[in-house]
Amino acid sequence: MAQDSLIVSRRSLDIEDYIDIIRRHRGWIFGPAFALLVVSIVVAFLWPDTYLSSAIIRVVPPQVPENYIAPNITTDMQGRINSLSQVILNRSSLTALVNKYQLYRKELSRLPMEDVIENMKVRDVKIGPVQTFVQSSQGKQPVPAFMIGFQYSNLLIAQKVANDLVANFIEENTRETGEEVFGTTDLLKKQLEDARAKRDESNQKLQAFRVRNLGHLPDPGSQQGNFAQLNALQGQMINMDAAMSRAQADKLNLDNEMRIARQALQQLKDPNTDQVVIDQKNEKLALKDKEIEQAETYLGRLRERYTDANPDVQSTVAQINQLKKQREVVAKEDQSAKVEARPLPPNPQFVRDQRLLQVTIQRISGAQEQKELELKELQKQQVQLRDTMKAMQGRIEAAPLGSKEFSELTSDFDIAEKQYQEAEEKYNKSSRASEVNKRNQGERLAILDPANTPQTPTEPKRPVIIAAGAGIGLILGLILAGVREVKNTSIKNLKDVRAYTQLPVLGSIPLLENDLVVRRRRRLAWLAWSTACLVGGVIGLSSVLYYINTKV
Repeated sequence: MAQDSLIVSRRSLDIEDYIDIIRRHRGWIFGPAFALLVVSIVVAFLWPDTYLSSAIIRVVPPQVPENYIAPNITTDMQGRINSLSQVILNRSSLTALVNKYQLYRKELSRLPMEDVIENMKVRDVKIGPVQTFVQSSQGKQPVPAFMIGFQYSNLLIAQKVANDLVANFIEENTRETGEEVFGTTDLLKKQLEDARAKRDESNQKLQAFRVRNLGHLPDPGSQQGNFAQLNALQGQMINMDAAMSRAQADKLNLDNEMRIARQALQQLKDPNTDQVVIDQKNEKLALKDKEIEQAETYLGRLRERYTDANPDVQSTVAQINQLKKQREVVAKEDQSAKVEARPLPPNPQFVRDQRLLQVTIQRISGAQEQKELELKELQKQQVQLRDTMKAMQGRIEAAPLGSKEFSELTSDFDIAEKQYQEAEEKYNKSSRASEVNKRNQGERLAILDPANTPQTPTEPKRPVIIAAGAGIGLILGLILAGVREVKNTSIKNLKDVRAYTQLPVLGSIPLLENDLVVRRRRRLAWLAWSTACLVGGVIGLSSVLYYINTKV
């Protein structure tokens, strides 16, 4: 109890107290700040530069106005870009780029190719959303466009890879757009042929009736009142057919998306399917396999541009055959030491890509099922409308047989003629749209700003790193000074004496110290700070000079 009664709460501090605290603990405050400043300088200038080379691809609208020729592509550009990204950034395409430009040599020495490709896709390849850019060459006219970029430590290689990504993007967009446009035209052509056949059949029946009843044909004017309501129902049937045509066109677009997704899933291969893990694998045999794989990749790129009669293609084929023979010799030599192999587990990147494509296929499949339900509902409405038309036809059963048959044939021919004209109009519009796309005047992608050669690195942000290091060091020093001040419970000045004793102070005796001891303490402090500043300056300057030498 006596001990608790001696506990006294500390007085509140003022500005002079804070200044005294900083003066007493200045070494603990500025020491960590200076140390972390030197560390941040070393980290900032030893961190290798990373350059981002980016290109801007413009979404070129159709050159022909839509009120003249309506486009037959319903997929929005952002959705098409997302679909193209899955095809362009698959494992095989990125692996070809890595082998072509010998990228990530250090990373490949300690990581498998799958992890390197995943890091490249997530960290280094940049594809932005479609947004509005200002094109200065056309009087600052805003145009829809998006950005494609690639960042790497070598600025020239970054520019080359960015150009290859742009070329692949534009080529794949041209191919998929052509397939979608011409697929729609083929569907409408089939509908036109069916409508023409139905119209010709109705016309033949009507002409045959005219020939059989020549001179005894019923008066068409007398049938106008009887079939006025029936013609209204027939107009509804035409609208219903138009709705079904639109639903079938939407279903065709979904089928195209499903085909693209399934094609990407089929092209996706597990690199570990035909591979095995060998406990004691011959290094020469692995080297030959790698040489054969690189040569076959190079041969595939050559065959995309040249025929088999090209000298480069023939020499590459001969080189592959020679490498395979050398591999057989090495395999025979290693046959005696070869042990039983066990299959590799599925590749993680392959599993992730496969799951992503399967989810896409499931989403498209769900949309297809919904569209099927819509088509079934439209067909059900068609059946109900036909029943209504049959009931309406029953009202005119009392009419003469010839008049009824002639009216039915005329009505069937009119409906078939309207359906044919509508199908012909749709086919002509789609054909004109296909011709526009064939002449490269439809919606397409074009390079607005080619991949530039970056001059300044995007990473690291050296001023930010240095400022953050100095700030963290200063905060750490203030924390240390605060902790030391809290632990120090001694009386430091006259304010503490008055606050804790509650007595008037008549006078104070200053602390008397030996001048020699004071001078020695100051000299040691200056020596310590001078040494720290010199060492820190040398370390920081060495880092800056190393960075300058590596840049030169």
